[in-house]
Amino acid sequence: MEDLSKKQLNMKVQWAKFACVLVLYIAFLLWVKSWLGIIVIPFIYDVYITKKIKWQWWKDADRPVKFIMSWVDALVFALVAVYFINLFFFQNYVIPSSSLEKSLLTGDYLFVSKVSYGPRIPETPLTMPLTQHTLPVVDCKSYIEWPHWDYRRVKGLGKVKVNDIVVFNYPAGDTLCAAPQYQSFDYYGMCYSIGYQLYPQRPNPDSLSAADRIRYFNTIYEAGRQELRRNAAEYGEIITRPTDRRENYVKRCVGLPGQTLQIKNRIVYLDGKANKEPDNVQYTYYVKLHQRIPEEMLKDLGISTEDLLSLNSTGYMPLTKRAVATLLQSNIAESIELNTDASDTDVYPLNGNMHWTRDNYGPIWIPAKGKSISLTLDNIAIYERPIKVYENNDLEIREGKIYINGKEAKSYTFKMDYYWMMGDNRHNSADSRYWGFVPEDHIVGKPIFIWWSSDPDRGGFSGIRWNRLFRFVDNIR
Repeated sequence: MEDLSKKQLNMKVQWAKFACVLVLYIAFLLWVKSWLGIIVIPFIYDVYITKKIKWQWWKDADRPVKFIMSWVDALVFALVAVYFINLFFFQNYVIPSSSLEKSLLTGDYLFVSKVSYGPRIPETPLTMPLTQHTLPVVDCKSYIEWPHWDYRRVKGLGKVKVNDIVVFNYPAGDTLCAAPQYQSFDYYGMCYSIGYQLYPQRPNPDSLSAADRIRYFNTIYEAGRQELRRNAAEYGEIITRPTDRRENYVKRCVGLPGQTLQIKNRIVYLDGKANKEPDNVQYTYYVKLHQRIPEEMLKDLGISTEDLLSLNSTGYMPLTKRAVATLLQSNIAESIELNTDASDTDVYPLNGNMHWTRDNYGPIWIPAKGKSISLTLDNIAIYERPIKVYENNDLEIREGKIYINGKEAKSYTFKMDYYWMMGDNRHNSADSRYWGFVPEDHIVGKPIFIWWSSDPDRGGFSGIRWNRLFRFVDNIR
């Protein structure tokens, strides 16, 4: 009787566990709106109730098998758990470059929330956990491209707001050169740069008609693209990556869907109204020093080795307003002059030459889902990539007319929302000014807090930025 009562008690416990797990699992399926997961329920039932399948058969095996399989079991469970958590809830991310300094610093490790804007259902679900696109040791793809699912986002806690710091997939990272030394380069920028070298005698685009200007830029791009293919021994093969396998970038959102953005003398205007600059915004300055900057001052002002190398090689370096004032007041700097040098040939759209620069840009309307825009030969360069690449339409220009999916188009209605992202280190940031809009399907998540921060210029305990640990990113403006 005692054994029977124990057995009955144990079954009640198992049923209680099963009920809890089932409720949580069904709640998860309701959240992600995917009823395909129902096929898993019989297996959950078996684990807790029927136990027909010997899930841990290796516990009855010989000692060597038991030892090895116990480690395999633990490793598989850990990888599956990490994959699931990273996919739907949160992910760690490290700041690799100085584009957001001095708001986020190189060496900051971020806790990035996927639920803030809603996690994406993976487009390439079969991937190795803890990798983005490449297996580190064998240097090959860490994912399988089949099956490939269409973009869908689960409902989140909110939407992207102006001045949010956002993690997203690099939009121009759909195509790249496979050689390791070129993988971080903007493939499209390389095509145009090489194309210009092949056509040293080139006309002034302003002297061409709109149709001829489009043909001219297409010629430049195609020449550069073919040159990259011919020199595969140096650049590697040309490869592509699906949206969720592209590099992760982190920038500040300075423009929302439907807004008109313009940059005038470095200030961002949204719908004609100036947007407040981040407190730690940086620009580059030509600096002449009376003496070396003391180590303590370098640390206090956040001036890195990278900044000093820039000063030594170019004569200018990035500084905040506070750093400029401190260097002048301390009489360490002889002179500090804002760097106003800016090219109008390296900004988005690369095939448009709108005579915009990093400091004076636009106006440009940011596409919004369900909103339409009139298309002309003068603005098609701006919206060609969203229409053709991000929304998968066939776009052609023939005899001075625009054709979308084989039909002449004088307007287009967008299927997704788009965002405009910029770094706080405004003169040292590869951002929307250079590669354009960030589609909503590229949004990864929102950094919540900095869980670790180490200064790459300083080792040991002195390199730990104690004052940044567990600092909330929303408080960094």
